[in-house]
Amino acid sequence: MMTALRRIQKELQDITNRPLDGITVEPEADNLLVWKCSVKGSPDSPYKTGTFHFKIELPTNFPFKAPNVTFLTKIYHPGINEEGHICVPILRDEWKPSVTLSTVLAVIQEKVNNPSPDDPFEPEIAALLKNDKAKFLATAKEYTKKYAM
Repeated sequence: MMTALRRIQKELQDITNRPLDGITVEPEADNLLVWKCSVKGSPDSPYKTGTFHFKIELPTNFPFKAPNVTFLTKIYHPGINEEGHICVPILRDEWKPSVTLSTVLAVIQEKVNNPSPDDPFEPEIAALLKNDKAKFLATAKEYTKKYAM
C-alpha cells in the first residue's frame, strides 16, 4: 500500500506539472486512490462542446494491477458501455506496471474523441458507426448536448 501511495503521489505531481490539455484530475480529499476526472470533447469529434466526467479507482496494489475507470457522464460511444466502462486494452490485458497514469488519461482521451467500430463494448453502436455514420454522429451529438453540457 505504501509503495502504491508513493507512486500515485509522484504521478499526480507529474500530471499537475504537465497537465494534459482537455483533461482535469482531482483526487478525493480523503482518498488518493479515487480520482474524479473529466475529458473535453475535441473540436473535430462528435463530442465537441461536451465535458465527460469519469472516475479512476486505483487498486491498493497499484501499479501491479490496472486502475478501474468508470464514466459518470452518459456517452453514445462504441467503446463505452451503459455502465460507463471503457474498453481499452491498456486497462485490461496490455496493462504493465510501467504504464503511467498520464498515459492512461491520454489513451482515454484518444478513445473518447476517436470512436472506432473495432473492438467495441457496444456492438450495436459500432455497427451504426460502420453502416450509418451520419445517424451515429447525430445521436452522439444529441447525447453530448443532453448529458455532457
